[in-house]
Amino acid sequence: MNHPVPEAAEQDQAGPTEWGEHPHGVGPWADEHAEPPPDDPRLDQELLATGDRRNVVDAYRYWTREAIVADIDRRRHPFHVAIENFGHDANIGTVVRTANAFAAAAVHIVGRKRWNRRGAMVTDRYQHIEHHASITELLEFAVREGLTVVAVDNVPGSVPLETAELPRDCLLLFGQEGPGVTEHAKDAAAMTVSIAQFGSTRSINAGVAAGIAMHAWVRQHADPATAW
Repeated sequence: MNHPVPEAAEQDQAGPTEWGEHPHGVGPWADEHAEPPPDDPRLDQELLATGDRRNVVDAYRYWTREAIVADIDRRRHPFHVAIENFGHDANIGTVVRTANAFAAAAVHIVGRKRWNRRGAMVTDRYQHIEHHASITELLEFAVREGLTVVAVDNVPGSVPLETAELPRDCLLLFGQEGPGVTEHAKDAAAMTVSIAQFGSTRSINAGVAAGIAMHAWVRQHADPATAW
């Protein structure tokens, strides 16, 4: 019988990029450099000795996880991302991975607390993730933090994302695959934006939609000169 893995233990399990299927990264410091490692408290002694094969940018090679998170925290963007998880949506991992790539302030999961971490490719270790039992709880958080809620859904009356001006301090809200954003969430949102589509499908994948919307925010508010 298979037993569920406790959430804390699940976060520390090896992820898809750490199974050795596609070796990348760097080997032990002694093999890569002809000098001793620098005296830097951010460096992980075990990684220095055995190598760093994690899915991180080169600037973070050999750094401890805590040091990486602290460095990203210095320059996270003020937008948040929320996704409804009432049907145990498999797209959440993709949303988390993309939010990490764009340095979102946090990802908020609404509904079920457990989610499939495989799609996150271990990036959930470096991304702040919050859980809210209900949309009401999420909206209360947004009010406390002064965040404008922007629902992303292709529904009548929505504003085209391609021409919309997204608030700098906002919470981008996505529904689960299929039904989209719940009515309660759409009613509470300050605005609803839609993504232009030109083919036959009624909607695009929720994880893809989240990436498009986050990049729209980045194009309007982020400084490209600070990107890797």
